[in-house]
Amino acid sequence: MPDQAWSQFCRALEKAGEVIASGPDTALDRAEGYRYLARLTREMLYSCLDNADPDFPRFHELDLVKIGADNPDNVYLSANIRGDRTYRITGTRGTIAYFSIGSKANRYAKDGTMASTGELSDADLTISPDGSVEIIASAVQQGRNWLPLAPDSTGLVVRQTYLDRTSEVPGTWRIEQIGGPSEPAALTPEFLAKALGRAALSVHGTAATFAHWTRTFAARPNELPDFGQEMFQRAGGDPEIFYLHGYWSLRPGEAWVIETDVPDCPYWNFQLDNWWMESLDHHRQITVNKHTASLDADGRLTIVVAATDPGVGNWIDTCGHNSGTALLRWLGASAHPIPKCRVVPLEEMR
Repeated sequence: MPDQAWSQFCRALEKAGEVIASGPDTALDRAEGYRYLARLTREMLYSCLDNADPDFPRFHELDLVKIGADNPDNVYLSANIRGDRTYRITGTRGTIAYFSIGSKANRYAKDGTMASTGELSDADLTISPDGSVEIIASAVQQGRNWLPLAPDSTGLVVRQTYLDRTSEVPGTWRIEQIGGPSEPAALTPEFLAKALGRAALSVHGTAATFAHWTRTFAARPNELPDFGQEMFQRAGGDPEIFYLHGYWSLRPGEAWVIETDVPDCPYWNFQLDNWWMESLDHHRQITVNKHTASLDADGRLTIVVAATDPGVGNWIDTCGHNSGTALLRWLGASAHPIPKCRVVPLEEMR
């Protein structure tokens, strides 16, 4: 059985390559696409095989994989759980700007969804005088900080969001299951086969889901419209965030200019992503947020996406791409302005 399971896993990964082959055919996009599959494979193997036991969960930082317009300002943590178990999550809040934790029903491998089954954010969190926090995740309400679980809950997702990376410190968190089995289950051939199958399906399902999103956004190029929040929430979005996704495409010498009012909210950011919805190189100028942005004299925000810095507005580097995806997030805002966008000659901006 293990030999057959491994062969099926390898064939399924090869099948997932069809998602990349159906995308843009530039050398850079293809190289990033296959790197994306490799990153997804590493993550899904760890999640489905090495860190899969919901009775002995561990928080895992998603620092080496980029999925679905990952936020460059975020520290993401995830853990596998079961909806019929009870978990104690302990740690320190830190000084980072925003914290949330959600329980999710992850069905990326089946239908591309990761619906929320419970949410807890800063606004709900009770912190002890010594700065420590205890959260109970369970089906039945208990404790001062309760995170609801549902029968189909499969995982937890923690978002810790920086405004200023130079001064803020994220929290430290650990998780333990309460009242379940006391010993991990032994490895069996049956578990290995199921784990490899889940991993391969998750790689393919994740890649296909966000390739579909990109094609959806491409129907309205160089805009940041409201495509409807339900699709984003069904895929695991934070209910506190209003998402404005888009697809951009520029010829040499062009700039994409984005202008918008800025709502009163604790956090917002704009970021540029590749065709596969991975945020671009974090060492380059690919994102701006409430803390790092420079606003116009009238308080409006101007973003200029271009290959070189025009010297005006908030420049975002295309990093050698001529097309890709983008995202503007409004977090905790009561109003959600839709930006005005246009493509102009870069020299006109200068």
